[in-house]
Amino acid sequence: MIPWVHLGTAKVPGSGGELRLMRRGAEFSIMSGAIELMNSRVSGSEQALADLACRRLEDCPCARLLIGGFGMGFTLRAALGGLGPQAQVVVGELVPEVLTWARGPMAHMSAACLEDPRVSVREGDVSTLIATAKSAYDAILLDVDNGPEGLSRRENDRLYNRAGLAAAREALRPGGVLAVWSGAPSARFSQRLRDAGFAVEEVGVRANRGRGARHVIWLGTAPGSR
Repeated sequence: MIPWVHLGTAKVPGSGGELRLMRRGAEFSIMSGAIELMNSRVSGSEQALADLACRRLEDCPCARLLIGGFGMGFTLRAALGGLGPQAQVVVGELVPEVLTWARGPMAHMSAACLEDPRVSVREGDVSTLIATAKSAYDAILLDVDNGPEGLSRRENDRLYNRAGLAAAREALRPGGVLAVWSGAPSARFSQRLRDAGFAVEEVGVRANRGRGARHVIWLGTAPGSR
């Protein structure tokens, strides 16, 4: 069996510990402790996060999206494929080394989407980008930690608590979509979305193109219409 090779380590700001980039042959993995956060061979649900949101924006050629968490770029690439040439995508990434890895050892997978003229990258906590925006986005896509029941960083809770969801609603334009990826369902989070004023749809997706573990994507629609 081909052994895993440790390519790099990154400190996560706050209480997040470390991320490690690993490679085994052509396969890449980003780990937080013993937890695998993402793997280059498994991308179905991350792509579905963008696909589901973009379907709701088909009548919005100048859509403006915010993606929280670059990861390995699966969600960004899918979003760019589903949006027109006049769209704009802002990517918020907390850990600078994740972007360095995307342009370095994983450049064959990620670098082209970062150079797309529709994309702008902001290094920092996506919660700050949300909190400082008012009616700025047609969709906000969050793939941060393991979903609303975070594992790797305590500060991520503020994205998914009542105050964080209220801020997301304010950052969206009328009828805008908040799409949230999670590794598991959460009835409490579904209720928090409703309490924050969103119309909620919960979609089950497979981890990898119809196979593998079951993940969840919430689609919360803000009040009003575009």
